[in-house]
Amino acid sequence: MTTAMLPHHSLDGRADAPLLVLGPSLGTSMTVWDPYVANFAQHFRVLRYDLPGHGGTPSAPLAGPQDGSGAGRTTVADLASHVLDLVDHHGAERFHYIGISLGGVLGACLASRHPQRVASLALVCSSAHFGPPEPWQERAALVRREGTAALIKAMPDRWFAHAGTADTSFGKDLLRSLAAAESHGYAACCDALATCDLRASLAGITAPTLVVGGSHDTATPLHHARELAEGIPGATLRTVAAGHLAVEDPEALSRVLNSHLHAAGTNSTPA
Repeated sequence: MTTAMLPHHSLDGRADAPLLVLGPSLGTSMTVWDPYVANFAQHFRVLRYDLPGHGGTPSAPLAGPQDGSGAGRTTVADLASHVLDLVDHHGAERFHYIGISLGGVLGACLASRHPQRVASLALVCSSAHFGPPEPWQERAALVRREGTAALIKAMPDRWFAHAGTADTSFGKDLLRSLAAAESHGYAACCDALATCDLRASLAGITAPTLVVGGSHDTATPLHHARELAEGIPGATLRTVAAGHLAVEDPEALSRVLNSHLHAAGTNSTPA
């Protein structure tokens, strides 16, 4: 097994601890989880990864545009399979998973397709269906033409609850991650979101699940969180005062995530 598809990743925590995988949002990198790693690493072996074209992970060999429309064939299931390959590479049979937005839906896909593998699931500011395909296809086409720099001006309003967050050190780091993302990989992830619809699969998720919605999230408003919580058997819904990346109150998010992980237990095969 290789890590060719997601080669840029990091491991923190004891090698004999249960594995916790942290999935990033579109346009960010594994650094979106920086405020939480030290806390989680006290009880877990924490595996973070960069999406294709993001951070240190290259875009190739993702599927490219297939026709004149510029649309590609990368799917959420494709991206989720690369995450599972990475987990397999590190020798874990079962793992806990927390993901933001696109990172969250990859976890939901894994939990529905491989229920025996996912020990617990937390979906932060995510969705089973990110709306009609056209806006995602248009964004993918824009990035293929002009690069991710074309998104920088509009993204703070989409990502953050408050405009000032973009001027903080962490906010600037996140925007730099977006600016540095490779066009092909970012656009391919947009292609995946354009065709994403896991609503019919939610009932097959058996892992203890927490859904966290951001009260100021305009990208995936709270009705997305409610749909997830209502569709996943036994899921718990919590709300934090935050925007789409849930960066405004890391202490509040840490509390709900730690409570969820504690309730789910830490009995899984070590990485």
